[in-house]
Amino acid sequence: MTDIIGFTMITVGVLFDIFGCIGLVRFPDVYNRLQASTKCVTLGTVMLLIGVAIASASGPTAAKATICAVFILVTSPAAAHAIAKGAYASGVKLWDNSVVDKYAKQASPKAE
Repeated sequence: MTDIIGFTMITVGVLFDIFGCIGLVRFPDVYNRLQASTKCVTLGTVMLLIGVAIASASGPTAAKATICAVFILVTSPAAAHAIAKGAYASGVKLWDNSVVDKYAKQASPKAE
């Protein structure tokens, strides 16, 4: 039973990774692509690693997969946020059809 659950999670993780790669190619600007790639890594790879941890019959493999999954969960969103802030600070423009620019509101507050 654990093999079926593990392989199902691995399959779902691979699908998330594939959809994230498609989004990385198709999205229009760096910010949207960054969102797709972060979602791909965070959901897809962590789900894949948890599936490996469940499906593996050995304790050390499951422990290593779990440690890697926790590391990815901690570092991936923080790195994506830092990259987005750096891109915005260096002048990378948003897509022309973008609706909201919350960084611009933070950078230049209105004088009241």
